[in-house]
Amino acid sequence: MARVNPFDLSGQVALITGGNSGIGLGFAHGLAQAGSDIAIWGTNPAKNAAAVEELAVHGVRVSSFICDVGEEADVVAAFAATIEAMGKVDSCFANSGVGGSGVKSFLDMSADEWHRVLRVNLDGVFYTLRTAAKHMVERGEGGSLVVTASLAAIQGQARGQHYAATKGGVISMMKACAVEFARYGISANAILPGWVQTPMTNDLFAWDKFADNVLPRMPVRRWGSPDDFSPIAVYLASPATKFHTGEVHLIDGGYSIF
Repeated sequence: MARVNPFDLSGQVALITGGNSGIGLGFAHGLAQAGSDIAIWGTNPAKNAAAVEELAVHGVRVSSFICDVGEEADVVAAFAATIEAMGKVDSCFANSGVGGSGVKSFLDMSADEWHRVLRVNLDGVFYTLRTAAKHMVERGEGGSLVVTASLAAIQGQARGQHYAATKGGVISMMKACAVEFARYGISANAILPGWVQTPMTNDLFAWDKFADNVLPRMPVRRWGSPDDFSPIAVYLASPATKFHTGEVHLIDGGYSIF
């Protein structure tokens, strides 16, 4: 008797916010390679279009939608458009995020800067997960909710208190969702990346002092890449892993243990 591949995602639909570059695009490639159709949300039309073209090589349906996840109405409208185009959402990756900007000290952090980060990284995850969970509960066929956290959630980040607060917050949100929605066959997990080469980190990694101090602490002796996150996306989207819920999946090349 032939074994069924538990990681064949044919017939599924995955939604990835911030899926047009970086780790989100790495998620999308892995999911598409496994057979899942893909819906990308982003705020940059050109980057969305480029991502669609890049993902089309996998032979699955790929659609993109303009959405500012920090705006509740945008999330509701984009989700409705996604359902109209794709028919359903089986897995939702709440991955959109922004970093801190030009803060010299927590003492000087403005309320505007604080809320700029929270509206995307925390409020946006709330709007996205709530909308996706409602859809999955109403469908009655289970699903997977995934959030992207950060090392900042578990290690101190000077001048990044707003960013760290959001990443710690989404982990707590995820755990609450895991408990509440397990009865509906919906899993909830977080992915916690280490130092990964993305558009958000390019300037930092180009700073010689930073690279000289941090790279030697990487047991794998390299920065992470978006491709390193393709397998975990497939794992968490698979119905075969629904018993694995409420977990923080640390993927950092061993940085945090060295």
